[in-house]
Amino acid sequence: MNPTFSSIRKQIPACPDNAEAQKKAERNPADRCGAVSPDCPIRNILSRIGDKWSMLVLYTLSHHDRLRFCELLRAIPDISQKMLTVTLRTLEQDGLLHRQVYAEVPPRVEYALTGRGRSLLPHLDGLIMWAQQNMEAIISERQNGRRR
Repeated sequence: MNPTFSSIRKQIPACPDNAEAQKKAERNPADRCGAVSPDCPIRNILSRIGDKWSMLVLYTLSHHDRLRFCELLRAIPDISQKMLTVTLRTLEQDGLLHRQVYAEVPPRVEYALTGRGRSLLPHLDGLIMWAQQNMEAIISERQNGRRR
C-alpha cells in the first residue's frame, strides 16, 4: 500500500502546505517534502549517511555482530582515528548503531548496528550492487570526459 501525499505530509512537518507543492509531489515522489528545500528531511538524512565514511562503517558493521573501535579502524584502513570517531558519534546520534561501554580496565567499547541500522542495509546493498554494475562505465566516461 503506497502512502498518500497527505499522509506523508502529516508525518513530516517540513513539507510545504500548498496546492502547487502537492501537484509537484504527485508527479515526483522526491518532491513530496520539497527535496530541494534546505529544510527537507530527505536532504537531512542523506547528508548524514551519504558522507564519505558512514556507508563504509555501516557496511563493515553489517558483516559482524559487533566490533571494537580498533577493529573498525583496521577494517577501514584509509579512515583516520578522528574521522572514525566523528562518524561513529553521528551514526549513534541517528540511532543507526549502538555503542556499548564495558566497565573494564582498560575500557572496552563495542559498536553494533541497531534495528534502524539493519533496516538500511537492503538499500545500502542495492547501492553497492548498482555501483559494481556501473563502475567500469562510469570510470570510462570520466576518463573520456577528461580528454575532451
